[in-house]
Amino acid sequence: MTAAVGRVTAPAVLMYHSISASTEPDPHRIRVHPDRLDRHLGLLRRLGLRGVSQTELVHAVDRGEAVGLVGLTFDDGFEDFLTTAVPVLARHGMTATVYVVAGHMGATNSWDTGPQFPIMTAAQVRAAAAAGHEVGSHTMTHARLSGADPGVLAAEVGDSRRLLEDVLQAEVPGFCYPYGAYDAAAADAVRGAGYDNACVTGDYAPGDRHTLPRCYVSPRDTRAHISARLIRHAARIRRPLPAAPGR
Repeated sequence: MTAAVGRVTAPAVLMYHSISASTEPDPHRIRVHPDRLDRHLGLLRRLGLRGVSQTELVHAVDRGEAVGLVGLTFDDGFEDFLTTAVPVLARHGMTATVYVVAGHMGATNSWDTGPQFPIMTAAQVRAAAAAGHEVGSHTMTHARLSGADPGVLAAEVGDSRRLLEDVLQAEVPGFCYPYGAYDAAAADAVRGAGYDNACVTGDYAPGDRHTLPRCYVSPRDTRAHISARLIRHAARIRRPLPAAPGR
């Protein structure tokens, strides 16, 4: 599909990373406790909202059927998406997109300083897809794409899609810019590689189909924080939401 999804129509998308009960240091604030995720998803249900993958959400917008939906995304492809997040999502009848760093399958988040977490193997990526979740690309190496030269863009954007499609034997329509960093050349490379949609972090401009904004979820976010993020997003795009309940 080629129709534009503008910031004035797209519902909120929540951005998670690791879902784990680990007490290891978390200097980059990427680890949300599974009980907290469970409370977040319970809030969505109380609001009459259903969490879906990014591509399902975008296509629902195309059809004019996105009312009542919220996008759920999990960056980096950590193993705990399959072992911990997927069961929580299943309890609530929701699906999500997991954006996998294709060149690190079976390895760790070595692009980060600090604690290392295992990333899904190819077999685990297939298991996540078989459980009904979308697998998207998060580049080959988690490279920062803004300012990257054409050769780096081609490898990070195009090669990652081809590798994941080989693993899944299925199309990979979605992309996520590492660090939320992109420029016009990066967005053009994503379009040129054939992705249907792509997302950034919090940036509402331009907010088109290949630069869709998301709401970062921190390890300490309560249900009240999630409610506030949904309300703030609705205000930005002028979409009404149900009244938020208390904590």
